[in-house]
Amino acid sequence: MKKQLAVILLIGLLAWAYKALTPPSPTTCGSPGGPPITGPRIELRDGRYLAYKEHGVPKDKAQYKIVFIHCYDCNRHQASIATQVSPEVMKELGVYVLSFDRPGYGESDPDPKRTVKSLALDVEELADQLELGTKFYVVGFSMGGQAVWGVLKHIPHRLAGAALIAPVVNFWWHLFPASLSKEVFDKQLLQDRWTLSVSHYTPWLTYWWNTQKMFPASSVTVREPRAFSSDDNEILSRIYMEDQHQVIQTQTRQQGDFETIHRDLMVGFGKWDFDPTEIKNPFPNNEGSVHLWQGNEDFIVPTALQRSIAERLPWIHYHEFAGVGHMIPYSTGKAEVMLRALLSSNPKLNEATCAVETENAS
Repeated sequence: MKKQLAVILLIGLLAWAYKALTPPSPTTCGSPGGPPITGPRIELRDGRYLAYKEHGVPKDKAQYKIVFIHCYDCNRHQASIATQVSPEVMKELGVYVLSFDRPGYGESDPDPKRTVKSLALDVEELADQLELGTKFYVVGFSMGGQAVWGVLKHIPHRLAGAALIAPVVNFWWHLFPASLSKEVFDKQLLQDRWTLSVSHYTPWLTYWWNTQKMFPASSVTVREPRAFSSDDNEILSRIYMEDQHQVIQTQTRQQGDFETIHRDLMVGFGKWDFDPTEIKNPFPNNEGSVHLWQGNEDFIVPTALQRSIAERLPWIHYHEFAGVGHMIPYSTGKAEVMLRALLSSNPKLNEATCAVETENAS
C-alpha cells in the first residue's frame, strides 16, 4: 500500500512539474479564437507573418528610410524615434520609419526558433519586401537596441547607419572584465539577478520562474518603481495616462507571455555565439555611422558597461545624456536630437546638444 501511494504521489508530482514547466501554446493572431489581425503583415521565408506599421513621410518621397526595433514588452505602435518627433521635423528631414512587431509580439507570429541572427534576417526580409532599397537605417530601443548588435553582425552590408538607444546588455558577454561585470550585476535588484540568472543558466525554467508566486520575477515586467529613475517614473506616468496607451498595450502580449517577454529574456540573456566587440566597423570609409545613446541615470542598463563597450569599439559614436534614465526617446527633445545625429553627415554632435556627451568614453 505504501509503495502504491508513493507511486501515485510521484506521478502527481511529475504531472504538476510538467504543467508548471511547460508554457501554453500561443494564441496566434487570425487562428480560431485568437486575436484579430488589424494591420498589414508580410509573409516571411519560413511561413511566419510579421506585422508592421509605417510612420513619417510617404516611402516614395522619403530621403531616409529607417527600420525601428521596439523594446521589451512593447509593439510596433510604440516606435519612439517616430512618435516622439513632430510631423514637421519628420517632413523637414524626409524621414520614413518602418516599425514591426517582433516575433510573438502584437500581431506577428511567434518564432520558437528565434535567435539573435534570425531576428536580423527578419529585419532584412521586411526591408526587402517593403522595398526600402539596398541600404537602410536601423534604430533599436532597449531590448530592440540589443537586437541591433545582431543586425550589425549579420547584415552590415545592408546598413546606411544605425543607432542603439539604451541597448540592453548581456552580463555574460565575454567582452566585459569579469570584476566589472560582477560588480555591476551585484548592484541589480535581487529579483532581477535571479530572473536573469535563470534565463541564462536554466532557460527551460524561464516560464516557470516568471509565473510562480513564491518569489518576485522581473522588476521591469511588473513596472517596479525602484527599477526606474525618478525621470523614468515621471515619463512612464505620463505615458500611462495617454488615451491610446491601454488600447495599444493590450495588443503587446495578446498571443501569450512566453513567446513575447519570456522569449526576450531567453534570447537576450542567453548564450550568444558572438560578442559585440567582435563586430567590425560596417563603415570603414565613413560612409555611414553607428551611435550608442545612454542616460547616466539608467537603473536598468548599467552605464559602466556601455562605456566599456564604447572603449572596445572606437568606431561607435558614444553619447551620454546627463540626468536622463532609461526612457531616453520619451525625454523632451531627445528623439529629435538622436534622429538628426544619425542622419547628419557630421555624426559628432556639438557639445551643446547634450548636457553630457562622451565620445568613446573611458
